[in-house]
Amino acid sequence: LGFKTEMGRLDVSVHPFTGGSHPTDVRMTTRFKATDVTEGLTGTIHETGHALYEQGRSLEYDNLPVNRAAGMGIHESQSLLWERMVALSLPFSNYLHPKLAAAFPEMLKGRTPTDLYAAMNVMQERSMIRVESDELTYPLHIILRYELERGLIDGSIQVKDLPELWNAKMTEYLGCTPTSDAEGVLQDVHWSAGAFGYFPTYSLGAMYGCQIYKEAHRCLPSLDSDIAAGNFAPLKEWLNKNIHEVGSLHATGDELMRAVTGSKLDPQVYLNHLTSKYSVAYKLCTAEEDDSGSVFHFS
Repeated sequence: LGFKTEMGRLDVSVHPFTGGSHPTDVRMTTRFKATDVTEGLTGTIHETGHALYEQGRSLEYDNLPVNRAAGMGIHESQSLLWERMVALSLPFSNYLHPKLAAAFPEMLKGRTPTDLYAAMNVMQERSMIRVESDELTYPLHIILRYELERGLIDGSIQVKDLPELWNAKMTEYLGCTPTSDAEGVLQDVHWSAGAFGYFPTYSLGAMYGCQIYKEAHRCLPSLDSDIAAGNFAPLKEWLNKNIHEVGSLHATGDELMRAVTGSKLDPQVYLNHLTSKYSVAYKLCTAEEDDSGSVFHFS
């Protein structure tokens, strides 16, 4: 994807994260599951999106405020763009399939790139762990956390009540109830690190990332074929120029979006993407019948 290993490294941790002190020293971690190759893959690609943003910041304005990332919502847009818009696409499955087949011949025996794409985009009806949830149910995990955070801040929720409230909301929103706090309220590192208000940036990032990718798709006509061929440089360079090197030049995410895509953040772009992708994937309609207005038809 373009991560420069001479200016960073990848290690294993319980919870994936990306950090580092400078664009020339970017550290990321990931985790793996022996029974699911996709978790380690998509998790690593997600963190690589963060890392590419950090490595892509302009050294010309080194140590100046303008060189900082344009907020965590935009930062998450870069990780989620690579994870969801690229890694969960059919062109990427076309690229990935022969590599996985060579490494796991029995697992991929008789399977096509389209089969791989379908497997990587299965909607999980019950996923108690946020980072293991699918693209459609993921926002419900964020809404749950946002509602609890808001209650903690305004005083309507006490810390001691969090486990019970968490489990009740999981049952209501996702139809599953954690059997332990490790599966529930303690599964994330954010609150223990004092990162209150961070969770909504994941949903903002998903929307930003989708809208940015749509513009990249318009500007790079051969993007799908490039991805299928394993040529990620055009997309990386486009993001370097339009997002990473810009830093905090624009005061808000909406200003950046106007500069890059021509309009402020438009949630409908993301909704169109989900409607188009999953309506076709679950055969609710064909790509020809889809009227969402999305450019994303990965059937």
